[in-house]
Amino acid sequence: MVDRRRVVVVDAANVVGARPDGWWRDRVGAARRLLVRVAALAERLPDTDVIVVLEGAARRAVEGADAPDTGQVRVVLAPGSGDDTIVDVTAEVVAQSHHPAVTVVTADRGLRQRLEPTGAGTTGPRWLLDQLDGLPQRPTN
Repeated sequence: MVDRRRVVVVDAANVVGARPDGWWRDRVGAARRLLVRVAALAERLPDTDVIVVLEGAARRAVEGADAPDTGQVRVVLAPGSGDDTIVDVTAEVVAQSHHPAVTVVTADRGLRQRLEPTGAGTTGPRWLLDQLDGLPQRPTN
């Protein structure tokens, strides 16, 4: 049996928007918090590559001196539509010669339909949020 690498593509806007915690007042801060937590999770996921797609104002989350360390997480900045970028990135990963298992984290029905032809699986934000909530809390200064 061949061990296949797993890739998780995160629709950051959809995941952040899944919790009404005031994220809309600070989209950049919300994206930074997500990136920090996803980077911590990625350290605990063996044989898994994580790609986070940021769109709109959230793209600024990786700019400046206070940009988070994303560790092993690949961050893709959508030049336009986040959904278009997610479809493109997913299709690119699926087309790789080693055929990784790809899962896209989104609740967006239209995006899920667009992803079907790529062969990638999808799961809702709850899966990722549960994983993030299960991480040990890091002390804050």
